[in-house]
Amino acid sequence: MKFIRLITFLLMFFYWNTGYAKNMTIYDFSFEDIDGNSVYLNKFEGTPIFMVNTASRCGFTPQYENLQNLFLNYKDTDLTILAITSNSFNQEYSSTEDIKKICLVNYDVGFITSSPLSVKGDDAHQIFSWLKTEYGKSPKWNFYKFLFDRSGRLNSSWSSMTKPDNSKILSKIDNLL
Repeated sequence: MKFIRLITFLLMFFYWNTGYAKNMTIYDFSFEDIDGNSVYLNKFEGTPIFMVNTASRCGFTPQYENLQNLFLNYKDTDLTILAITSNSFNQEYSSTEDIKKICLVNYDVGFITSSPLSVKGDDAHQIFSWLKTEYGKSPKWNFYKFLFDRSGRLNSSWSSMTKPDNSKILSKIDNLL
């Protein structure tokens, strides 16, 4: 595991120092979903992506309902919604089965949900390392939100306090669609 982190760090260091990171987009990344399947974001190239780092034992966890409402309201568009589960703030279960119970039983989520990923620190997933380096953005807490445009660039971000179906977010999404 440490070897993989070292290789990832060296690759990201190389990309950033050669200018390659300037050409990176959200579509250059992948992760494992809650069922252990690989999700390659290049599959969604040319579509807007709304991404939220989530946790099942957080005071903001009820925002899953707002996120599901957003998913249902935009299901007939090409908006992609991603929930990136994370224990970076010590509020997520370690078991994907426990996370699934929260997501599926309590909130009946239909959007893509990841297996737990780190969103901050030295072991942050590459998406979050890229966001911090390229845009100076990183989650301050659970349920931080990121909206990417059709070219895969960050369009906007919002704090945990802003619900996923807030009119500010809806307006930005509508402008991208």
